[in-house]
Amino acid sequence: MRLAVPTDLSALLSTGLLRSVGSLGIKVATAGLTYITYVVLSRTQTESEYGHFAFGLALATVLAILAGMGQSTAVLRLWPQLRAQGETGDAEAVVAAGSAITIGASLILAGLLCVLAVASIPFLPPRETINHFIGAAFLILPMALAEYNSSVLRAQGSLWTALLPRDIVWRLALPAAVMALFAVGIVLSGPDALTLSAALLIGALVLQMSVALKRNYAVLPRVATVRTHWRRWGSLSNWLLLGALIETFTLNADVILVGLMLDIESSGLYFNAFRTAGLMTLFTFAIELVIAPMVAEHYHSGAMRKAQAITALCAWAGFVFSLVIFALFLFFGEFILSLFGPSYAEGTLVLLLLAFGLLFDAVTGPSKIVMMMTGHERAYVAIFGAIMGLGFLVQIVVIPIWGIVGAAAANMGARIIAQVAIALWCRYRIGLDTSLLGALAVGRLRDAPAN
Repeated sequence: MRLAVPTDLSALLSTGLLRSVGSLGIKVATAGLTYITYVVLSRTQTESEYGHFAFGLALATVLAILAGMGQSTAVLRLWPQLRAQGETGDAEAVVAAGSAITIGASLILAGLLCVLAVASIPFLPPRETINHFIGAAFLILPMALAEYNSSVLRAQGSLWTALLPRDIVWRLALPAAVMALFAVGIVLSGPDALTLSAALLIGALVLQMSVALKRNYAVLPRVATVRTHWRRWGSLSNWLLLGALIETFTLNADVILVGLMLDIESSGLYFNAFRTAGLMTLFTFAIELVIAPMVAEHYHSGAMRKAQAITALCAWAGFVFSLVIFALFLFFGEFILSLFGPSYAEGTLVLLLLAFGLLFDAVTGPSKIVMMMTGHERAYVAIFGAIMGLGFLVQIVVIPIWGIVGAAAANMGARIIAQVAIALWCRYRIGLDTSLLGALAVGRLRDAPAN
């Protein structure tokens, strides 16, 4: 039986799908290059040094999101919203202020991390190093600005300029540089790899900014706009920041926690399993990059049928892709992890547990994006944050008993409950069904007055 698509929605869905396929192509290439990077590093480094790299990268990722102050999500929502209201100047001011805030907060956090790392030296065990903390500090600014610039350019309708420099150029340059150095006898330590990553990402950002300016996209920071921007949008930014932090925390805190409670080698093993499991969400993430500003535009203009149609497209496309990848993990998980080295195949059960939890991200669809783009960021923070926070507390209890398997099982259970909870909120409080059942809701929805 073929699901009939209303004629007024077919063009919208075709455009959304075509752009999502383009985004998916970039993200698949990104995943492949990222995977190659991790394999190259794990094969050229000792387990201890690779663990330092994994720990530092996870820490830098969390701190980069904190440095972003919610601006990357805010611009995706505010740019289309303000332009739809005819406030073009205010939309450009949002971009400029968000960039200035991101840069300033990144520099402050990087400095604080370095100070704390140096202050901890007297309390460290013998032969323990702080260099991976310093390497993580170097990564904060380029990672935060790369995320923000990507959101700014996607909000303005750019896909290739938004994604190619960071997702392709940087991730192609890093493993190439590592292999070239290894070929001449230079083996990078974990902190060295973090520092090299930061330097190459800064180069990719310079390339991105030059291309964006030539194409007349609004990307440059302006300190003068920060005060007015924060006065008007500071409360929204704080809630969006909390939402972004929670999501990033759930994807990286496990690695940090395992490294602190067990050992740095276990941190590297868990890191590889989690990053591999994350391949399941490639299409969901790729299509969310495209639909986020579309959801904001259609919802705030009252076009509920269009908003429901694109969320249903996202749910089904993401689910089919995720199911195929999960099946591959089920049958070939051990082989896939062994690419990092024979010892990493021990994480197969961890991979399957994490992957099953992430499968529910696809089943429940783009619920997070819908909540963030429709003004329900506080509810997202409260619901998702509370459930995942409880899961984190459970991990602290179970890790000493069951190790990384216990950490993965707690993550899986918390994610399933949290995803179902926010999907139900979207359906009953926002009026958009983000789950696989959302395709059936398109026909019964009626457009609403603009918000």
